[in-house]
Amino acid sequence: MRSHLIISLTLFLFVGSIKGQTNISPSTFQQTIKRDIQLPIEAEKNIIDLVASSDTIDIITSNGIFRYHNEKWSTKLLITGITCSVLDLNNQIWIASSEGIQTIEGTTIPNPFLSEGDAVRSMLWEDVNTLHVGTSEGLYTWTGSWEKAAFANSMVVNDIARDASGNLWIATFSGLWIKEGTLWINLDEHLMAVGHEGRYYALQPVNDGKDIYFSSQWAVGRIAENGDHWVSRGNDGLPFGPVTAIKIDGATKRMGTEKGALLFENNKWQYFAGKRWLPDDKVTALLPLGSNKIWIGTPEGISEISRKEMSLESKAEYIETIIEKRHTRLGLVNRSKLSIPGDILTSYMDNEDNDGLWTACYLIAQSYRYAVTKSEDARQKATQTYQALARLESVTGVSGLPARSFARSSDTVTPSRSPHPKVWHPSPDGEWQWLDDTSSDEITGHVYSLSLYHDLVADNSEKAAVVNHIDRIVTNIIDNKYHLIDFDGLPTRWGIWHPDSLNNAANWKFERGLNSLQILSFLKTAAYLTKNTKFEEAYQHLVNEHGYLENARYAKITSPFDISHSDDILNFLPYYNLLSYLPKNDPDRDVFATSLNRTWEAVRSNRMPIWNIFASALLEKDCDLDIALEEIQQFPIDLINWKMENSHRWDLRRDFLPHRTLKDQADKAIPSPEGNISRWNTNPKLMDVGDGGQTEDSGTYFLVAYWMGRYFGYWE
Repeated sequence: MRSHLIISLTLFLFVGSIKGQTNISPSTFQQTIKRDIQLPIEAEKNIIDLVASSDTIDIITSNGIFRYHNEKWSTKLLITGITCSVLDLNNQIWIASSEGIQTIEGTTIPNPFLSEGDAVRSMLWEDVNTLHVGTSEGLYTWTGSWEKAAFANSMVVNDIARDASGNLWIATFSGLWIKEGTLWINLDEHLMAVGHEGRYYALQPVNDGKDIYFSSQWAVGRIAENGDHWVSRGNDGLPFGPVTAIKIDGATKRMGTEKGALLFENNKWQYFAGKRWLPDDKVTALLPLGSNKIWIGTPEGISEISRKEMSLESKAEYIETIIEKRHTRLGLVNRSKLSIPGDILTSYMDNEDNDGLWTACYLIAQSYRYAVTKSEDARQKATQTYQALARLESVTGVSGLPARSFARSSDTVTPSRSPHPKVWHPSPDGEWQWLDDTSSDEITGHVYSLSLYHDLVADNSEKAAVVNHIDRIVTNIIDNKYHLIDFDGLPTRWGIWHPDSLNNAANWKFERGLNSLQILSFLKTAAYLTKNTKFEEAYQHLVNEHGYLENARYAKITSPFDISHSDDILNFLPYYNLLSYLPKNDPDRDVFATSLNRTWEAVRSNRMPIWNIFASALLEKDCDLDIALEEIQQFPIDLINWKMENSHRWDLRRDFLPHRTLKDQADKAIPSPEGNISRWNTNPKLMDVGDGGQTEDSGTYFLVAYWMGRYFGYWE
């Protein structure tokens, strides 16, 4: 009894010392959100330009001009084949098509002579009588009749601009040109770097025309009247190019490319591509609507990307509503599938091989949430989730053997796609069916989540049930000589903690430290909660006779060996109980702390907030909590697993050691808005990810990171 009190006091002092560290979070942040703009049917989707005036937006598509006002549409002009538009000095829209250059009111200028297949690419009104037009074959000027610029004959003229001195600029595939007086000068012969290759795409005057932004084959830049020039290339962080559209608002730079939109703000680039953000990656028009909203036009329609002020707690509440609607099946919590890719109205739940692990993660989130808020909703969800985990064990009919998943006996189940065979079995009462070949994943998730539920949520009667539950699981492993024995009497594929396998078998070399850490955590958890000496005796046996403590010191295998990101969750979770339940003066704590620090350093560059929080709490130091906060703030609220491609980007260097699947990976983590959102067991450095919108993640990863950080006092 006395030792129990000492351990309890030590745990209290330990938790108290790591809770309440400096709060690094502001009360709110700006959450980036995408909304699809629904166009009128006759507009179709091919966006040519976007123009705003007061509270009215004019959308120019290849089919006409359509006005958006007070969330209603009106048609201003119907005409096919529009290729370009421009505002005159009175802010009147002119559009170019095969029928000529005209206004909504019908004022028309005939097209310059265009060869077959050529079209107007750019326009600029210099004054009320002078219109300049760029084509694929040169520059034309209208002053009542057309005149072609002799110097630009056969040049592809992409954009035209005018500076504060009245000089004309043209961006061509034959140089960047400026007209001073009557003389045209090719700046590639006087100012520009050779690397621009004489290919220029877009121009944007700023600072009352004193400065000109330009885009070239490999860069974007600013030519400033006062000499304060600026350039950004891939090496400077420019995500991709060539940039084909530029909109500058003070220090905020928004740009479009053939494959995504770019934002440069606070000296940092952001990249928006894929259907998480755009209906099509080709950006044809940009319309900033204040500092926190922009419409982006593409050949497939318009996205509105905005920033909304949120708190982390309101973001968590939003994700909770998604889980309630689409991610719970018989109390199990996991991702959902979409019959029509990207369409959440076609969402449905299906069994998954690791339903047990992901449900355990949801219990972790709800346990921390209840500990922080004492919310009855959190308690109910935690209890319901615990009951689902309890059923995973009861349906097998084998004491201490949880299933991977379960379903009603009448349900149609999806066969496992795993290369390791898994079989569905009926429960003893015939009401259920369950999936075998339970993994170490499930056991790790169960032991940590059940103990957390015991410590933070359960009442006295529930505590007894949880302790018995953990007792059965760990006893089953001990009784079967540190194996998880399946329905057929044989060990499951990954349920191996036996010394002969871990210490002597070549095929278990890379799991030696990981699985040693797991079983030591299971035993210490059971010893602490049950007070049964057999668990401590088993722990000491593995440590003293088989070197499991030293195995655990090197739990994380790192380069040059294979790195399995799916093992990270199995690596980190066991540390929690080892460093929570062991007394401060226990010499083994130093080994586990050293191991954890080594493990965290191995994954530090992944910028995974959950591991930064784990390490900070257990090591009692700041393990990049600022990065953890930044990552959970920018975590998308669109949880659909869109296909996200980054292998074409200029700012990401390819790691010449590929991922274990031989897929290309970057040498740094890709922010979750630009890459992968299912982050527990996936590689955040993979260049190209996603299943094309066939699934929606549950967001449990965010919930655990947020509520665990709240519990330890890191934010809000």
